[in-house]
Amino acid sequence: MICCGLLTDKKEPVPLKSIEVQLEVKDHVAAVVSTLNYENKEDKPLEAVFVFPLPGDAAVCHFSAQIGETHIVAEVKEKQQAQEEYDDALSSGQQAFLLEESDQSPDIFSLSVGSLPPGESASIRLEYVTELAVEADDGLRFCLPAVLNPRYQPQGSQGPSVQVTSVPASLVPYSLSFSARVSSPRPISKVESSCSLEPLQYLNTDQTQATVKLAAGHKFDRDVELLIYYKDAHQPTAVVEAGQASAKPGSLMGDPVVMVSLYPEFHQSVMSSLASCGEFVFLMDRSGSMGCPMNNSKPQETRISSARDTLLLLLKSLPMGCYFNIYSFGSTFEHIFPTSVEYNEKTMEEALKKVEKMEANFGGTEILRPLEHIYSQSCIPKQPRQLFVFTDGEVGNTKEITGLVKKNAGSHRCFSFGIGEGASSALINGMAKEGGGHAQFITGTDRMQPKVMQSLRFALQPAVEDISVSWDLPKGVSATILSPPITAIFQGQRSLIYAQLARQSSEATDGSVTVKYSLAGHPSQNQLHFNLKPAKDSGLTVHRLAARTVIRSLESEQQTHRVQQDEEVKKKVVELSVQSGVSSSFTAFIAVNKDGGKAVQGPLVRRNIPTPSFRCRPMMMACSAPKGMMMRMMDCSAPPGVMRMEGSAPSRNYFSISKKLNLEPPQPRKDPLLQLVSLQKASGCWLLDADLAAVLGKTREEVEKAKPASVKQ
Repeated sequence: MICCGLLTDKKEPVPLKSIEVQLEVKDHVAAVVSTLNYENKEDKPLEAVFVFPLPGDAAVCHFSAQIGETHIVAEVKEKQQAQEEYDDALSSGQQAFLLEESDQSPDIFSLSVGSLPPGESASIRLEYVTELAVEADDGLRFCLPAVLNPRYQPQGSQGPSVQVTSVPASLVPYSLSFSARVSSPRPISKVESSCSLEPLQYLNTDQTQATVKLAAGHKFDRDVELLIYYKDAHQPTAVVEAGQASAKPGSLMGDPVVMVSLYPEFHQSVMSSLASCGEFVFLMDRSGSMGCPMNNSKPQETRISSARDTLLLLLKSLPMGCYFNIYSFGSTFEHIFPTSVEYNEKTMEEALKKVEKMEANFGGTEILRPLEHIYSQSCIPKQPRQLFVFTDGEVGNTKEITGLVKKNAGSHRCFSFGIGEGASSALINGMAKEGGGHAQFITGTDRMQPKVMQSLRFALQPAVEDISVSWDLPKGVSATILSPPITAIFQGQRSLIYAQLARQSSEATDGSVTVKYSLAGHPSQNQLHFNLKPAKDSGLTVHRLAARTVIRSLESEQQTHRVQQDEEVKKKVVELSVQSGVSSSFTAFIAVNKDGGKAVQGPLVRRNIPTPSFRCRPMMMACSAPKGMMMRMMDCSAPPGVMRMEGSAPSRNYFSISKKLNLEPPQPRKDPLLQLVSLQKASGCWLLDADLAAVLGKTREEVEKAKPASVKQ
């Protein structure tokens, strides 16, 4: 058979032709509309299944289909009911569309397009809203996940595995167009991206509105990341949104909802006395997938090398006298020291020598066991435990991991680093959120250092205690907080509070909210006055984000409950999900075309739509070997430069050929900053020697000559 048109790597036709994404950013909230265009060019009716990533904290709030002149809007229903309706519709020859969130990871969705007749087209519209994360350089980060790497499912883990059909980024058989409109009360300074953008276009003279587009020819070799910078960024705000007219008064969707954004600034005297103590535990992912490139533009820069560089910056920046240990994991795990040791020149050098030799050769991504071991270790008195996790996030048991972190949140803070394109936002953000820490995503060396230093500053900041939220509202107005309790506050980082406002008959228009807390024994507070009058043209964005917050809290709570309580929590989630139209792990969007047209005849052919991924493909090569034996370079669970031997002759599993055949990959040029940091001593000083001079691009004599006389060698 000769195949034509769009094909997968298995030469199967792909009915998905293009994806169009429109982003609208208002201050720090993003609304996304994605349109997926399908066309069946085969001679048989198709069922197309597309498993794809979304931001883990997105509130998916609309799903509809356009088939010819027929427009069908999906409803949110309990997941099993939705699946049964979908199957029944296909059995009776009707067209049906199903959108489901993964049971195990909220950043993976499955879209099924059923009974697409030969020659017919369909457009699927998907909408979601999300908050934008604040970066170390004050930019707001929006990420459209375009890369979905296969997820590793450890043996014995809960729930079904996530089945991902993927192809290398260069072979993605559909196109992507992306445009963004940004508006804010403050001027927009700039918009940056890791992808090629067309020039920023301002829409007014005060530069508070602008548009930007992705340049044509996106290669799907990276997520689409936008960094948005405002002048005088991060001012405290409160947005009040009117309830839905058709919703029941007193319900979340029927009452007004307020979204409060606070950016705490701590007193300078407190910040200047950051803690110089603590137990720092580093957990490094050494699974096979960490040997993959960070992105296609720099194939020699691997995830494991980026993780090593990140760890180097942190190790060199620890305060003298603290304690530390380094764990690494894959299918098994190991640690450098039996227990955490005091940080000094000797222990730092011993650790660095072992870190430099760490490769992506530990097999699968089994993070639960090392986490359980770390949590089983007794904490050191007066040394608060800070856990730093470096991983590409390619796991299928996300909820088990975040649940374990939450269970142990009282004994530590968790700071997570997502390494490389396609790192699971649900895992990275979830671990940091449940562990009272902070999440970072590192996709290249360009912005690694400020991110690493920000996380370390947060870890050295004493834990904020006695956090409380109080409201000063007019008589007849009350507030019910919808957000989970605030457990962590960091300098300059946004704290979000959602609250439902019940209003009887007050004519007053102003209110205030106060967050009180204690930092290093110093009582502090942040207060914001706001107008109770609902904002114009905000739609139901705030309500949907608030509903998503409640749903995620209930789902997290459900994991720790007994069976009876489990069913009660599930019932609450389903009710709120259906009422708000926001997806959950217990519900799904279902749409059935009941237009009364001719039933689709014949058995359906299933087509799995591939997503782009970074694969470490086996490298095939020919060389002389004993008769009956074949040699093949295996996947990245084997050490670099090492082959697995297959054949009839008895032999050891591995043998090194790297020197004989000169297979060592060329090493990327070391970043000058990292070279400089690598020479730094534990105390923070440098020895003035030839190595330091070389990094500075000078001879030792030139550096000696420029040295002030007062400086002693």
